[in-house]
Amino acid sequence: MPLTAEPLDICDEAPSPRQQAVLDAVLSLIVEGDDPLTMDAVARRASCSKETLYKWFGDRDGLLTATVRWQASRVHAGRYEVHGLDAATLRDNLQDFAESWLAVIASRSSVALNRIAVAHAGSHKSNLGAIVLANGRFAIGERVKPVLEAGRAAGLLAFEDGEAAFRTFFGLVGRDIQIRLLLGDAIPLDVAEIRSDAARAVEQFLTLYGQA
Repeated sequence: MPLTAEPLDICDEAPSPRQQAVLDAVLSLIVEGDDPLTMDAVARRASCSKETLYKWFGDRDGLLTATVRWQASRVHAGRYEVHGLDAATLRDNLQDFAESWLAVIASRSSVALNRIAVAHAGSHKSNLGAIVLANGRFAIGERVKPVLEAGRAAGLLAFEDGEAAFRTFFGLVGRDIQIRLLLGDAIPLDVAEIRSDAARAVEQFLTLYGQA
C-alpha cells in the first residue's frame, strides 16, 4: 500500500460551501460508526447525487482525502507572514498552532476518523491510514516547519534539523493525549485547558530551542 494518495484537483483548492457540507456529512457518518463508508451513504446524507460526488472527488479515496484535508485545515499552521519574524509573532504562531491542533484532535470527528484509519492501516481494508498520514501529520508538518526555519533565520531559534525540531514541538504539544483519546480516555479538554497546555508546550519548546 502506498504511503500517499494521488491528490485530485478538488483537494488542492478550498472547497466550496456545498462541498464543505458534503465533507461534514462524511465526518458525521464516521462519528456515527458507518464503516465501510459508502458513496451511497454520503450521497443520501448530503442530499446530492453519486454522480456529483464522483465529479467532485473522483472516487472514495478522493473523497476521503478531501475530508482529511478539510479536517486538517482547521489546524492553524503557518498562517502568519514569516519574513522578518520577531519573537512575539513566533510565539503567537506556535501558540495558535498548538491550540488549534489540540482542539482538532480532541474533536469527536477526529477521534473517530483516526480510529478507523488505524484499524484500516492494520487490516489493509483501505488506503485511509495512508491518506490520514499524508494529509494530516505530514502535511501539517510541512506548513509549520517554514515557521521554525524563519525563526532560525531571524536568530530566534537554534536547531540543526527542521524536521527533528518540529517533531519535538509536536510531541510537546500532543504528549500522550491523542493515544489516550483513541483508547477512550475521557480527557477534559475545554478551551482553558487547551490554552494552558498549548502555552506550556510553547514555553518548553522555546526553552529547548530558543535563542536568548
